[in-house]
Amino acid sequence: MPKVRIKLNSIDIEMINNICNSIRDIAKKSGITISGPIPLPTKKLKITTRKSPCGDGTATFDNFEMRIHKRIIDLPANEKVLHHIMRMQIPKNVNIKIEMKD
Repeated sequence: MPKVRIKLNSIDIEMINNICNSIRDIAKKSGITISGPIPLPTKKLKITTRKSPCGDGTATFDNFEMRIHKRIIDLPANEKVLHHIMRMQIPKNVNIKIEMKD
């Protein structure tokens, strides 16, 4: 039976967890079993910049970090469930990718 893999990534962990919970609720109401959400390693993007705009003065630095959280959900290909998932309201800061697997 074909399966569907849903990949989610976002910089806001609360949003991604809320969407994972709603997908889990949709699957539970329709009676299918899902595997996931499986958390993947968090990607940390770090940037170090100099505080002084002109370069004079003491060498002090600012450290900035952005974390990208990822989740994977696998579920059987069910047209009814996929229709509900595609009609969900997804925030702009959450990226979702749905692909079919054999």
